[in-house]
Amino acid sequence: MERFKIKNIPAVVYGGASDKVYIYIHGRFGSKEEGEDLAALVCPLGYQVLSIDLPEHGERSCETGTFNPWNAVPELKLVLAEARRRWAHISVRANSIGAWFALLSFAGEELGRCLFVSPILDMEKMILNMMAQAGVTEGRLRDESIIRTDFGETLSREYLSFVRGHGITRWDAPTYILYGSKDDLTDRPTLEAFAKRFSCSLTVMEGGEHWFHTPGQLEALRRWTIDSIRG
Repeated sequence: MERFKIKNIPAVVYGGASDKVYIYIHGRFGSKEEGEDLAALVCPLGYQVLSIDLPEHGERSCETGTFNPWNAVPELKLVLAEARRRWAHISVRANSIGAWFALLSFAGEELGRCLFVSPILDMEKMILNMMAQAGVTEGRLRDESIIRTDFGETLSREYLSFVRGHGITRWDAPTYILYGSKDDLTDRPTLEAFAKRFSCSLTVMEGGEHWFHTPGQLEALRRWTIDSIRG
């Protein structure tokens, strides 16, 4: 295991020397150390894992106001550039909002397999759903700029504007998606439309949730990961 920084981004590499790597991108409330679970599966297959802390996460938990796409995307581009310097073959494994960041950051890049778990695929729809849940109109958001909801989320005019200006229009990498049928952040029609549009392999775990955490869900995640890499 090697710990280092890519500019100011804490990073860790798992596994013995190889010319193949998976970049691991955690979701909200995660950290780079989650990459160790992936490493346990892929390092025996000849890969290394490069995992980083996104803004406001892991070693960067003291940061504020940085967990957003206009900060995360340039950082992930730096991470990819570092990976290109060290490895010949680069794949991606990303969770939830980490998958959305990857879609924004790596579109048009030559990549190996991309493994997305519970990906956020339509951020605009998710924000509009939260606004409806909070009873917030677009006019009010435009006037107030930032609104904190009763259910713990913050609505941002700047964030919604960014999302609308940066739609996912291109994605060429061979992509495998694992989705829980009870995912409450990405609906099934959105998932299936994305998978069809970009020719993704889609696996649905019946009864699975957005967060794969029970023993049965984790076993399904383990099997899917190995099958997706070998398939």
